[in-house]
Amino acid sequence: MRALLIAASLLATGPAHAGSLTLAPETLTEWKAVYGRIEAKETIPARARIGGTIQSLSVTEGDLVTAGQEIAVVHDDKIAFQIAAHDAQIAALKAQLATAETELKRGETLVERGVTTVQRLDQLRTSVDVIRGQISTTEAQRDISVQQASEGRVLAPSAGRVLTVPVTPGAVILPGEPVATIGGGGFFLRLSIPERHAGALAEGDAIRITDGEEKDGRIAKLYPQIDNGRVTADVEVAGLETAFVNARVLVRLPVGTREALVIPADAVATRSGIDFVTVSEAGEEAERAVVLGEAVSIDGAEMVEILTGLEAGDTVVTP
Repeated sequence: MRALLIAASLLATGPAHAGSLTLAPETLTEWKAVYGRIEAKETIPARARIGGTIQSLSVTEGDLVTAGQEIAVVHDDKIAFQIAAHDAQIAALKAQLATAETELKRGETLVERGVTTVQRLDQLRTSVDVIRGQISTTEAQRDISVQQASEGRVLAPSAGRVLTVPVTPGAVILPGEPVATIGGGGFFLRLSIPERHAGALAEGDAIRITDGEEKDGRIAKLYPQIDNGRVTADVEVAGLETAFVNARVLVRLPVGTREALVIPADAVATRSGIDFVTVSEAGEEAERAVVLGEAVSIDGAEMVEILTGLEAGDTVVTP
C-alpha cells in the first residue's frame, strides 16, 4: 500500500506534458535608441506692461500658476505723482465751475431785471461749459494714469509651470521686459533623430520610453526642416514626468523591420553557460546548443531571438 502511495505522488509531481512549436520567421521591429528632452508645448513670457521697480514678486522657478494669476507688481512713482496732479487740477476746476455757475445764476437774474445784456449771459454760459469740458478732459487723463498704474500688475498669460524668473524684487525693468517664463499647454518629448532614419518615421508611430518605468508614446509631429543632419520630432506620452523641464529621457524609435526566428523564453535551458533548446526529430527529442539574441515581446508573450543553432521548420519542444 505504501509503494502505491509513493508511485502516485511521483506521478502527481512529475513534469507537465510538453508542447511543440514549428519555427517560422517572424517580422520584428528594429528599434533605435535616442535621447529626448521634456519640453513645454507653449513657452510664454509674462512681460511687464510698464517700466518701473518690481515692488513684489510672488512666484519662483517650479511654481504652478493659473491663467491671470498675479505674479509680480511693478511700481512707477511718476504715475502716482501724475494722479495726484490730476486730482489737484480737477479740484481747482470744480472750484472755478462753482464760481462760474454762481455768476451764471446772477446773470440770469440780472437779465430778468433788465440790468445786464443777453450777450453777457451767453458769455457766462460759455464759461461754464468750457470749465465742465476741462474737468471731463482732466478726469479722462486721470483714468489713463490709473489704468497705467493697474498695468503694473504682471499676470500669468496661461496656466502652467514657472520655468525662469530672471528678475528680483527691487530690480528696475523696462516696458515689455519679461518677468517670468511660463511653460503651459502640457508637456511633450522633443527628439533629435539622425536624418538617415527620417524616411522610416511617420506621425502616429509608436515609441517606447525605456528610462526607468517603460511607457508607450506616439509621434505627434515631424518637422520638415533638417538641422545639422537631424530631424526634430515631438512625441506625446501619457503620464510624462514634468518635475524637470529639459530633462533627457531615453527613447526607442521604430526605424525598420527584419525577419528573425523566435521561441518562448522558457524553452531555453542553460547549463554551464551554454544555452540549449529541445527539438523533436523523427519523433525523438534532442538538445541543440543555440546562440541567443535579444529578448522580445510578441502579443504579451516573452520570446527570445535565435541567432544560430535552429532554422525555419524545426519543431521546438516547449514546456
